[in-house]
Amino acid sequence: MRKRASQTSESIELALILALSGGLMDAYSYLGRGKVFANAQTGNLLLLGVHLSAGDFAAATRYACPVLGFAVGCVLAHELKLRMPRGLHWRQYVLVVEVLLLLAVSFMPDELNLLANSLTSLACGMQVQAFRKLHGRPFATTMCIGNLRSGTQALVSYAHGRGRVHLRTAALYYGVIACFVVGAVLGNWLLAPLELSAIRVSCVLLALAITLMFHDREGRASQKS
Repeated sequence: MRKRASQTSESIELALILALSGGLMDAYSYLGRGKVFANAQTGNLLLLGVHLSAGDFAAATRYACPVLGFAVGCVLAHELKLRMPRGLHWRQYVLVVEVLLLLAVSFMPDELNLLANSLTSLACGMQVQAFRKLHGRPFATTMCIGNLRSGTQALVSYAHGRGRVHLRTAALYYGVIACFVVGAVLGNWLLAPLELSAIRVSCVLLALAITLMFHDREGRASQKS
């Protein structure tokens, strides 16, 4: 785990940037766009079920559309991988689309919250589908439950004397979680001065990630990995 990742898409630095953006997106959608999650689709599905049980179908739609948007985002990212245009790495194309989606969201007024949340979740779905490994290990940049499980398992393995590699693995996962939380804090702070344009900070972070990926360690020959 001390070695650098063989692919930029699996590197620590990229993971931390994307997690920071992921936390910001969730705080933005929840606090600024009517208490709907951009990333936490389990929460949206829960609230969808609650509102359906109460017969409040209008409120249920607020949560169903982002879930659908997230799923569509996963499909689009995989399609980009399979039909990758020439030029950039396919994961860079994913990030470019994310930036364009979030930039469009930043101009949408409160009256378009349903569309804004759906597009933000679509962007999150693309990110989840495209970036799924950290140093060869499964992880996520827009949600924490899997990272928390993996980090805790590694910590327990270390406690049982199975080597310092597990401690470093736990540190990686908990570091990503910490960046997600910092992103949420940042999103909360930015909403007051920037209001609905606060999501543009995520665009800046994603642009930084795109730039970082120009230093691609995997090479053009393995672009579809």
